[in-house]
Amino acid sequence: MGMKILRCKEVENKVGLRHTKLYMMMNEGTFPKPIRLGPRSVGWVESEIDEWLLEKIKERDQSTAAV
Repeated sequence: MGMKILRCKEVENKVGLRHTKLYMMMNEGTFPKPIRLGPRSVGWVESEIDEWLLEKIKERDQSTAAV
C-alpha cells in the first residue's frame, strides 16, 4: 500500500508547528488526528498531513485571488 507514518517531530518539521499547537488544532477538529501505534506512541498518516497542507495552500490562493 505504501503508506508512511510520521512521528511527532517529523510532523512538526513538515508543517512548521510545535506539538502543543498541533494538539490544540486536533482538539478543535482542524488538524488530522494521529493513529495509536502502541501504548505510548502515536503517528500520523503522511497522506493526511499532505492533504491538510494542500488545503492550506488552496485557502491561501483563494484569499489572495479575492484581493
